[in-house]
Amino acid sequence: MKKWEKLPDKLRTDAVRPYYDMLSKRWFSLALKRLMDLIIALILTIIAMPFMLIIAVWIKIDSKGPVMFRQRRVTTYGRVFRIYKFRTMVTDAEKKGAQVTVGNDSRITGAGRFLRKCRLDELPQLFNVLLGDMSFVGTRPEVERYVDRYTDEMYATLLMPAGITSLASIKFKDEDRLLEGAADPEETYVNVVLPQKMEYNLEYIRKFNIFYDIGLMFRTAAAVIG
Repeated sequence: MKKWEKLPDKLRTDAVRPYYDMLSKRWFSLALKRLMDLIIALILTIIAMPFMLIIAVWIKIDSKGPVMFRQRRVTTYGRVFRIYKFRTMVTDAEKKGAQVTVGNDSRITGAGRFLRKCRLDELPQLFNVLLGDMSFVGTRPEVERYVDRYTDEMYATLLMPAGITSLASIKFKDEDRLLEGAADPEETYVNVVLPQKMEYNLEYIRKFNIFYDIGLMFRTAAAVIG
């Protein structure tokens, strides 16, 4: 971890300090977490490569546009990176609606609906893990405009790498359905859903250890299968 004095101003607050002190004492688990991420991501990338090639062909046949969707997200210490996903929506979807997706969103393609349901659209995030932008377990990375709405305590989630899955991801695995009936899905996400998810994300930091990470990975697999 960076020294306290080296953190960005938004993280160097009284609300974040308790979380920083907790994680500073768990440096071995943090190092083991990164090693585990590299090993598992490398193995899974090799195994998943044939399936990713098939998915890529399916996306190209199903609709016009690129295979990959890349978007600016925020990870450790507020650093911005490009997250990789298989494209599940029509080209320029962000210009045609909100940045949150609802269950009946007309922008979702035929292939995309299946990929999102099975979470297969997130397979390319294995590359983000290998690059060090993400971890398997951690707070789901938000776009910058939502991070700007964080409270002081929420910024503590940026002390660790963004994750492919998290306790909040499991609890809100049907998030798009929750937003489906909202008059303004984006404002509902920021004012209602995001604070609830952040409670789980902060709980994750308090409970963090390598065995807790492994448990969350198994719980995620069970949630997807279920």
